[in-house]
Amino acid sequence: MNTKTMEGLVGARTNMNLLDTPMRVYKEARRKGNTATMERAMGYAGEFSGKAEEYKAEADKGMEEDAKEAREKATLQSEEAVRKRREEREKLEERMEENRNADSRTDTQETRACLLEISEEGKVLWKGSIGSGSTSPGEIKADAVREPVAYTKTGKTVPAEGEASISVSI
Repeated sequence: MNTKTMEGLVGARTNMNLLDTPMRVYKEARRKGNTATMERAMGYAGEFSGKAEEYKAEADKGMEEDAKEAREKATLQSEEAVRKRREEREKLEERMEENRNADSRTDTQETRACLLEISEEGKVLWKGSIGSGSTSPGEIKADAVREPVAYTKTGKTVPAEGEASISVSI
């Protein structure tokens, strides 16, 4: 917080609090009908009120300066963030270019893909691979259908029961 802002707020608050005393004296004098005391109390009240307004104006100036500094700081932070993002993007582009260069070196190797077929019995049949030179079909021993199992607390498998029944009594 700016010094002007703090000084203005404290000064305005103090003068507004000091304004209470002459106003109380003014009301007492009015009740008694003492015009001289009323005039003197209003003079003091006017002085305190004027000082409070001066301090308020000073606080307003200080708050404007604070807002200006905050805007400048936010602008600098956003520019810094943009600069960092730009650097990160450039580094990422460099890494991507390096990866492209590395990929172009490995593109000379053949790409291999396997052809698999699942028979009606649930067996997986290997038909060979593309690009590897080996096209001899074979059979992979894997069953597509398995019996359900349950696991114990120790991790051993136990054949699962056919149906599970749950009873809830209320």
